This record gives sequence, C-alpha cells and structure tokens, in this order.
Amino acid sequence: MSMRTPLGKVRGLGSAKSGTEHFWQQRITALANVPLMFFLVVVVIATIGADYAQAKALLGSPFVAIGVLAAVVSGLVHMRLGMQVIIEDYIPNEAMKIGALYLNTFATVLIGIACVWAVAKLSFGA
Repeated sequence: MSMRTPLGKVRGLGSAKSGTEHFWQQRITALANVPLMFFLVVVVIATIGADYAQAKALLGSPFVAIGVLAAVVSGLVHMRLGMQVIIEDYIPNEAMKIGALYLNTFATVLIGIACVWAVAKLSFGA
C-alpha cells in the first residue's frame, strides 16, 4: 500500500516536488568540487610566500581566474544547498525557517559577489 497520490506516482515527484532535483544538485556540485577545490588548493599553495605583484600576476592568467571563480561558485552553490537542508530539517518554526532560508540565500549571493569582485580586481588590475 502506497501513501503517494496517483498523480505523484505518475510524475515521480516527492511531497515537496523538488527532492530529487535538490539531491542531484548536491551530488553534482560535490563531484565538481573535487577537482575544483584541488585546483584552488594548488593556487593557494602557489601564492604562499608571494608578494601582491606575484599573486596578481598568477590570478591575471585567464585559466587561473576562471578556475578560481568556478571553484568559488560551485562551492557556494553546494554550501547553500547543504545549509538549506539543515535549515529545513532542524528549524521547526515556519517563520524562522523561511527567514533563515532567505538569509542563507542572501549571504551566499553576497559572498559570491565579493569573491567575484576580488578575483576580477586582481585579474584586471585596479
């Protein structure tokens, strides 16, 4: 005996209508983060002991700047999805839950804008 509605069985969606999509987004960003974070760690190690001019020269390379931005965006999307799950699971008050979800998205976008600005400034010079 199934608790799902006939329409839910046909569409193959969960009760929130987006659980499978959310699950796959988390898994894809996690998989993308493996090489991207490795690349980011290599870039950080390459800048250890370097002065500003050397770090700016390294990030001035389009390959490095695009790789760093891809790592930042993928990491932030993965972080937002993970925090969304935690908020939905552990905050019982609906109003607080909605507020926390908005704050989660706002913080992620703000961090993303700051990171893009910083990499762009180093890449293009200022």
